[in-house]
Amino acid sequence: MSRYSAFSLLRHALTGHRDWAPAWRDPEPQAHYDVVIVGGGGHGLATAFYLAKLHGVRRVAVLEKGWLGGGNTGRNTTIVRSNYLLDGNAPFYEKSLQLWEQLSQELNYNVMFSQRGVLNLAHSDTQMDTHARRGNSMRLNGIDAELLTREQVRAFCPELDLDNARFPIHGGLLQPRGGTARHDAVAWGLARGADRLGVDLIQNCEVTGIRRQGDRVAGVETTRGFIGAGKIGLAVAGNTSRLAAMAGLTLPIESHVLQAFVSEGLKPLVDHVVTFGAGHFYISQSDKGGLVFGGDLDGYNSYAQKGNLPTIEDVVAIGVSMLPCISRTRLLRHWGGVMDMTMDGSPIIGTTPVKGLYLNGGWCYGGFKATPGSGWVFAHTIAHDAPHPLNAALSLDRFRHGRTIDESGHGPQPNLH
Repeated sequence: MSRYSAFSLLRHALTGHRDWAPAWRDPEPQAHYDVVIVGGGGHGLATAFYLAKLHGVRRVAVLEKGWLGGGNTGRNTTIVRSNYLLDGNAPFYEKSLQLWEQLSQELNYNVMFSQRGVLNLAHSDTQMDTHARRGNSMRLNGIDAELLTREQVRAFCPELDLDNARFPIHGGLLQPRGGTARHDAVAWGLARGADRLGVDLIQNCEVTGIRRQGDRVAGVETTRGFIGAGKIGLAVAGNTSRLAAMAGLTLPIESHVLQAFVSEGLKPLVDHVVTFGAGHFYISQSDKGGLVFGGDLDGYNSYAQKGNLPTIEDVVAIGVSMLPCISRTRLLRHWGGVMDMTMDGSPIIGTTPVKGLYLNGGWCYGGFKATPGSGWVFAHTIAHDAPHPLNAALSLDRFRHGRTIDESGHGPQPNLH
């Protein structure tokens, strides 16, 4: 497969761009693989890429029931950050952000990573104290953080309504290195990179069962026949509970719908990622000019990739409170993604009681930002049958032993995280 470059672009321009090679192969599944990754989204593709690149595991297959990147990877609001408070999360997400910063060069594919800054607003003195605590924790972990005063926020985001009678803005916590990336480009770049290393990317191949031999896995039943596997990694976003049940596992996870929205294209308005402190709302602006934003879960368990009108009204009302200037903007479209919500709001990456079966799920709101970091540590976990130090605290057995990582402090109620 050819390497993308300015020279190759010029060469293909001279031939009318008629002879570009496909970005990845479309192979038939083999009878057996060393590792089968179930889920062809960002996390599954990143895992396969790093398994092949860093650990020399080349007999790898990624199985996707639809098309690559057609699940939550293509249905999120594209925010990337590492502004976490607790030690179980902060080093892991910071490693992921470091990988984001070199991902385009590593993949030879522009994932359109834009470090425009992520600003969390504060609407009271108490919230300012909370942000200061989190910012200090971040800095102790070597992560960039700046506590902004009210006037600094005004200069940073002049479009905000700082004098809202109900939600006056007192300041905010900024992570300058945070930002956004293009979700489709991330999936395509990882797919191309994995394929170049010999990974088989098998689309339209739904897993219908997990075959076991005693206490370990033997392979997967699929709509394209049985595929044997020495090891199986699950990276299936909102369907984690369903796939784990095929192997006899019950997980501390609930599936919920989270909606995302995009407006009509506008001239540059929101130069950064901004989150509302008095309600759950986050917004940025895409390269095409659309305002990309989201809010809370729909509030009920579901596997449907669609939302409901009350949530739209709630999210838009919060957005207009923060940015009154968008009140007459037309909503272009909205969609839903199926979220794995864990009991403590933090992900699960690690081994399981079934030998040869590995779990990557429970991402709550934070899956996209963790894409390269998740694949990096999950590949290590699969290759060595043991977690990397960065994901050791994110093990499944933390719920058994009471070592939960409750970032928001809401307790064991998944829909509140």
